[in-house]
Amino acid sequence: MAGLFITVEGIDGAGKTTHLAWLRDRFEARQREVVTTREPGGTALGESLRALLLRSEYPAYPETEAMLMFAARREHLERVILPALQNQKVVLCDRFTDATFAYQGYGSGVSLERLEILEAWVQRGLQPDLTFFFDVPVTVGQQRMGTERERDRFERETVRRLAERQQNGKSNQEASRTRFHIPFLAVLCSRIKQALVFPLPERSADRH
Repeated sequence: MAGLFITVEGIDGAGKTTHLAWLRDRFEARQREVVTTREPGGTALGESLRALLLRSEYPAYPETEAMLMFAARREHLERVILPALQNQKVVLCDRFTDATFAYQGYGSGVSLERLEILEAWVQRGLQPDLTFFFDVPVTVGQQRMGTERERDRFERETVRRLAERQQNGKSNQEASRTRFHIPFLAVLCSRIKQALVFPLPERSADRH
């Protein structure tokens, strides 16, 4: 049995955390070992960069931010994702490279060609087996987050800016349609979970 790499994308408040937990439970019920992780983050270095990128009141230049994202991603791959896949585990990741194209590329204007070069260098051909994109209106996501916690820099973006990022990010998904599954558009949680019940792909043993 080969490992399986699944990523979850969407704006904050779209339901990623809730459904990552549900996916984890589903795989564990199948007796699969599961590693749940996130980006930016997932390692000591990645979490430090996450704090720097999301909490700083003085944002880095977009190109600097993109390179830091990919630096953290390489560390994440080497220390967490690749070892788990090699040990036939299921890796569930809250955001991955699609988020970088959406935020740093379409959102902040970093050249998509440069991001593709970094992607090829850092990932060396690795792509998720499946990506769930939770597509909800930006206003709905903001309402779900509420006001009970401090928001990071990305979450404090204006509604207009977030909407632009969300719409432009879909263009990157069109180029990778075979691994994308869009399970809902602001529907009830029970309906979402029903939409996620379908045969999941298996990673071939020689794929890495």
